[in-house]
Amino acid sequence: MRSPTVTFLGGIREIGGNKILIEDGPDRILFDFGPSFAPRYEAYYSGFLQPRSTSPVKDLLEFDLLPRVEGLYSREALADADLAWRAPEIHGIFVSHAHADHAGYLSLVDPEIPVYLGEGTKVLLDAIQSSSPTMKYGEHAWRTVPDRSPVKVGRLEVVPHPVDHSIPFAYGFVVRTSEGTLVYTGDFRHHGPRAADTRAFLEAAAGERPDALLIEGTRAGPDPRRNLTEEGVRAAVDGVLADRPTLALACTYPRDVDRLRTLHGAATSGGRTLVVSTRTAHLLAAVASRFPRGSLPVPGASPGIRTYARKKKRFFKWEEPFLDEALTAEEVRADGKRYLLALDLAHYPELIDLRPPKGSPFVHSMSEPFSEDDVDDRVMHNWLDHFGLEFHQMHASGHASGPELEAIVAQLRARTVYPIHTEHPEAFRSDSGTVVSADLARPYALGRPARAS
Repeated sequence: MRSPTVTFLGGIREIGGNKILIEDGPDRILFDFGPSFAPRYEAYYSGFLQPRSTSPVKDLLEFDLLPRVEGLYSREALADADLAWRAPEIHGIFVSHAHADHAGYLSLVDPEIPVYLGEGTKVLLDAIQSSSPTMKYGEHAWRTVPDRSPVKVGRLEVVPHPVDHSIPFAYGFVVRTSEGTLVYTGDFRHHGPRAADTRAFLEAAAGERPDALLIEGTRAGPDPRRNLTEEGVRAAVDGVLADRPTLALACTYPRDVDRLRTLHGAATSGGRTLVVSTRTAHLLAAVASRFPRGSLPVPGASPGIRTYARKKKRFFKWEEPFLDEALTAEEVRADGKRYLLALDLAHYPELIDLRPPKGSPFVHSMSEPFSEDDVDDRVMHNWLDHFGLEFHQMHASGHASGPELEAIVAQLRARTVYPIHTEHPEAFRSDSGTVVSADLARPYALGRPARAS
């Protein structure tokens, strides 16, 4: 019987799109299954131009945007694709966290394949799905697993470890096979509020003396971004809000719970109320029970946070619990100095009604654009320039920096290092093993050192 293997079906020389197949004899498991952020996707699909809902796998296979794997996809998703349906030949999918590039293609998977994930991750996926018209995950044999508890899938044993990331309930994994141990980091950092979790994971991983390390490298290579911590973001936002007698605005990811807590703390410290969208309110309410009592602000249940009532023809059922005390544009505009309003890009038309005074601060608390041609970034600045808003970039990355990645490779001393989720695998070095810039769809044996490609 051949040695256990790891095959990369996505996430190679690109940001996002991790799809990692581990095989040990007859046992086969996948880690993550989501779309890539790479330009090759946007070369064919962008905005409203998306794969057809009646034949999603066929449309994505046409441009090699999905792996051609038998026994993975559902009958419905395959539709009339040239890949025939087969009974499941994957024995489990492990989801590292709820970001779209790691879980966004679960709806295409055969519902008989078990999907393993943390309990908090499942709560978050349910909240995202219930409040999003486009993000659907499908029906599955969901298997929630406790932190650090081994899960057996045939001869494979997987241990999920919580890590710090820009979305709660993120995990890295230790995978024990019949011929050695593999470590998959998922997406992680250790400069956020759950840094202790990342340190504990890395210590446990180092104790396994791993044969292979699959490490994300989003920030490997050239990285001009400021390396702020969450505390650094808080201090910077405090400074912007001080002595500003106007409405203040912010833009952040609705699922970045840590950032929302930071904005809420800055707002209340500055005598303001944080105002969020109904979708953000819904997500906060859904996950609040997973946090210490009172530590997560929720509209309607916590002081210093309210919901914003957009002008809409109709509201969804999930929005209704947050509408009774929601603020209108007229109320926010009338006394703007009392509020810090967190908007999503889709909500920018509200500025037409809000009409904040010129020079009002706008805190962009999200990643900088991947390229100078980023359409959303250009559109955002068009809106800000039109209303004369003062732009501030303040973000703590969800990913480890280049120097931190170097230290982690040295700490784990894996025999083989596979950089993933990065455009710069060449930035990795290892004094204890071989760094392999892997090829897509090529199996790499775990039991012996891989040759660098």
